[in-house]
Amino acid sequence: MIIDIHGHYTTSPGQHKQFREQQLARLGDPSRPVPQPPAIPDDAIRESVEGNQLKVLRERGGDLMLFSPRASAMEHHVTDAPTARVWARVNNDLIHRVVELFPRHFAGVCQLPQTPGGALDDAAAELRRCVAELGFVGCNLNPDPSGGHWTSPPLSDPYWFPVYETMVELDVPAMIHVSTSCNPAFHTLGAHYLNADTSVFMQLVEADLFDRFPSLRFVIPHGGGAVPYHWGRYRGIAVRMGRPDPAQHLANNVFFDTCVYHQPGIDLLTRVVGTRNILFASEMLGAVRGADPATGIAWDDTKRYIDAADLDAEQKQQIYEGNARRVYPRLDARLAAEGR
Repeated sequence: MIIDIHGHYTTSPGQHKQFREQQLARLGDPSRPVPQPPAIPDDAIRESVEGNQLKVLRERGGDLMLFSPRASAMEHHVTDAPTARVWARVNNDLIHRVVELFPRHFAGVCQLPQTPGGALDDAAAELRRCVAELGFVGCNLNPDPSGGHWTSPPLSDPYWFPVYETMVELDVPAMIHVSTSCNPAFHTLGAHYLNADTSVFMQLVEADLFDRFPSLRFVIPHGGGAVPYHWGRYRGIAVRMGRPDPAQHLANNVFFDTCVYHQPGIDLLTRVVGTRNILFASEMLGAVRGADPATGIAWDDTKRYIDAADLDAEQKQQIYEGNARRVYPRLDARLAAEGR
C-alpha cells in the first residue's frame, strides 16, 4: 500500500474561496453582513477532486492521501480569533466531506484556528472535534502564525502545551506547516516553508520537550528543509551545547516527509535520516507543479524518486506504508478495520 501523508485541498470550489473573501471584507468593514458558509453541492466537490488529486494519485500508483486544507490559505496572520475559528471549522468540514465522498482514498488532517499570540484553547477544541467527531487522523500546526515575522515562542515553550496535551490524549501527530508569508523577504513557498522546517528542528534540538511529552510526534515536511543537508552542523552544535545527538534525541518523535523534488535530494534524505523516520509524501497538487524539463518527470512525482533510490524492499515499504501507520495510529486502526 502507498500512503501519501501530505496533500492539500488546493482545488476547492469557487464558493469556498468567495466565502473567505467575504470574511476578510467584513473585517475591513464591520457594517457588512456576517457571511454564511456556502452550500456547496457534492457534485462540485467531486469535480474539484476527481480531475485533480484523485486522478494524479491513481495515475502514480498511490492508494490513500492524508488531506488537509490549503496551507497558504490558512492565513493565521489574520488576528481576529472568531474569524479564525469559523475559517478553520469551514475548511475542516469541507475536508470531511471529501473523505466521506472518497473514503478509500482520503483521510482528514485538520487546520487549527491559530492567531498571532492568541490563546490555543480554540485550537485544542477544534482538534478534539475533528478527531472525535469527524475521524481525522492528525493536524497541521503553524509554528509562526505571524506569517514570517516569528513573534511566537519556540515550540518547546509552555505556550504550546494545550495543543500538545490534546495531541497526546488523542494520540495524533502534527505536521509542522506554516501558512502564507507576510514578510516580503521570505517567499512563501521557496523560503518561508523551508525556513520554518529548519527552525523548528533546531528548536527541538535545543529542548527537552519529549521528556515531558514522550509520545508527542511531529512530521517536518519538505524533506526537513535544510536539515538533511546540514546534519553534521546540527550534530556538531548539539555536542558543543552539551545536548544529545539528534539522531538519538529525536528519533522517536520527529519524522520527515519526501516532498523533495529531485533524485539527489531524496538520496541524501534517505542516507542521512534513515528510512525509519521518513514518510512518503508528494504535496500534490501544491507548491511545485509541472515537469522537470530535463527529465520530463513531474516535480512532485516523488514516488519515482523513491522507486529509483538505493533502497531494499523493506526500506521502501517503511517509507510507503509502515511508518505512516506507526506515526498515525488512528489511520492504522481505520485501515485495519477496513481489512487493509
